[in-house]
Amino acid sequence: MEPLHGQYTADESVSVRLTVRTPDRMQELGRALAGLLLPGDLVLLSGELGAGKTTLTRGLGEGLGVRGAVTSPTFVIARVHPSLSGGPALVHVDAYRLAGGLDEMEDLDLDVSLPESVVVVEWGEGKVEELSEARLQVVISRTLGAADPCDETGSDPDAKPDPDADDVREVTVTGIGRRWVNQDLSPLGA
Repeated sequence: MEPLHGQYTADESVSVRLTVRTPDRMQELGRALAGLLLPGDLVLLSGELGAGKTTLTRGLGEGLGVRGAVTSPTFVIARVHPSLSGGPALVHVDAYRLAGGLDEMEDLDLDVSLPESVVVVEWGEGKVEELSEARLQVVISRTLGAADPCDETGSDPDAKPDPDADDVREVTVTGIGRRWVNQDLSPLGA
């Protein structure tokens, strides 16, 4: 993972932008992110289908030391993964099929789960922000058509195409609210 930049702004947010080149590195990013999370944290994941949201969450689950395989909760909408080490549970939600906002999410009792858990909501943007005054927003973008990393200068005629070039993602992690304003996000790029 290569950090591109970090910035602090006056509106109580902090962000870091990373280049993630493989699914394994996306999972590593999730493990690193887990080291920053506390019970009560809300994480919103955005990105197109296949961007790596569930892969990131899988790494998060590993980092939090939770029980059960972290898979996409698309058809069950939410899965709870209890901690195996006394830490917070991971509540993994997929809001893709939910058209409404927080009203439609109320049946999931996320507001009850949030204080003791880390709640990760895929496709939650515009739907669950009201659950918490602070949240971590993770936006994953594909870099289709990006230059092949094996030939960054474009001048190596012997360079072989990188079969993983389509896996390159730009990830922007933004901490919003007082919980995140003094949080150093730079370890995510290590």
